[in-house]
Parts: sequence; C-alpha cells; structure tokens
Amino acid sequence: MTPRYVYSYNERFVFLLIFHIMRVGLFIPCYVDAVFPKVGDACFRLLRHLGVDVTYPKGQTCCGQPMANAGFAKDSALLAKRYDDMFKGFDYVVAPSVSCTAFIRLQYPHIMKESGHECHIARKTMDMVEFLHDVLKVDRTLGRFPHKVSLHNSCHGARELNLSAPSEKMEPRFNKIKDLLALVSDIEVVEPERYDECCGFGGMFSIEELAVSKQMGERKLARHAATGAKFITGADCSCLMHMAGINAKEGKFPEIEFRHVIEILAEGL
Repeated sequence: MTPRYVYSYNERFVFLLIFHIMRVGLFIPCYVDAVFPKVGDACFRLLRHLGVDVTYPKGQTCCGQPMANAGFAKDSALLAKRYDDMFKGFDYVVAPSVSCTAFIRLQYPHIMKESGHECHIARKTMDMVEFLHDVLKVDRTLGRFPHKVSLHNSCHGARELNLSAPSEKMEPRFNKIKDLLALVSDIEVVEPERYDECCGFGGMFSIEELAVSKQMGERKLARHAATGAKFITGADCSCLMHMAGINAKEGKFPEIEFRHVIEILAEGL
C-alpha cells in the first residue's frame, strides 16, 4: 500500500487558511439526492477533508433542467432565480452532476435574462471534478480503491465542461477525471472502446426515443464490461443511472457495480 502523504504543520496551516477564506456551496441535484444519496455525502466529506469551508444550504430544489428540456424553459426561470438567490453569497457552487452544472452555467443566464433578472452565480457553478482539478489543484494521494475501474466520459463533460478532450476534435488528449483517479492508491483505470460515445440517456431523449436510448445504453454497457472492470465510474450520475438501470433490468453483467468518481476519491476518508 502506498503511504499516505502527511502534511507538515506549516503546509497544513497555509492550506487551511487559503480554503477557509473561500466559501463554497454544495448543490446536490434532486435526482442525485433521491437515487444516489451517498454521492452527496462523499462530496461533503471529501471537501471537508481537503480543508474547504463548504456549506449545504437547506431547501434546495431541482435546477429546472428537465422542465427546460421538455420545452418549458420560461417556466424554469423561477427555479433559476431561486438557485441564484440561494447561492449568491458563495465564491463557488459545486455539484456532482455534469449535466446539471452545464445547464446552470450555460442556460441560466439566457433563461433569467428573458424573465428580466440578472444571473450572478452561473459562472461560479462548477462540477466537482472541475473544482478539485482546476481550483483546488489537488495533487496529494487521496483514498484507496484496489479495483479495476472503467471510466465513462459523458457528453456534457467532454463537450460542454471541458473535463476531457472530445474524440471528434484533433487535439491532444487530456482527462481531468483520470488525473484525479491517479491520486487514488491501488486503482486500475481503463476506458472502453469509443470512450466518449453517448450512453443514450440524454435527458428527455431517453423518454421520447426510448428504444434508441435503450440500444445505445446496452452497447455502451457492453463496451464497459468488455474491459473486464468490476466498476464503472464517471462524473455524471445521470449516465450512471441510465446504464445501471439497464443492467438491473436485463441482468447481463451482474458482477458490475457503479460508483460516482467522487465516491471513489472519498473512499476510506
């Protein structure tokens, strides 16, 4: 087992001083709270472990993405304003959901402008992976996870939040999720064939085009299983929920488990 890094007194003092000055709000999307409550707990534990002054405001609701995706963007303005008012006093807002984060950051300014409000917090909202990688710049050994893990790169993560280089672009590859997983002891990270192809969830797409969505999910799941990994992980709970649902219903790969990347990073902390 790799020895865990031990901070010196001076390092720990400076580390805590810097991050206690910064106020961070934790947003747990409604479906994460309902389906993956352990992910929210892992986020809070990991941020506290890293010395972050994190707060979970009570009274959180849906960000409004399902409503907007269904064609009712104007009606989601009330939820956008509620979110903006709730988190406006924070330096950053972090969430363990790539799709919700992308919706807030990219769509809130337009939705609120049309309803006569200025959006203040959208640009400060980040996915947990972004925040750990780009703001905190975590580079110390975290937990231990002695398993083979297949990494799922979601569409929103690769193409809207810049968590990894999209395969359709001719540019050097990078992957912020993989960078963070490299901080976990004894883990083996692999990627499936067509590593950033859509899993088929796509919000309303999985409802309006159920048959196509199901086939895409089955193919993606099979490619993950072909890696021989025991776990499938990623930064977007919606993709994990889609593939886990298919696997639970069809039972083709009963040996596979699903874990959000933050759960793995917080393992044993």
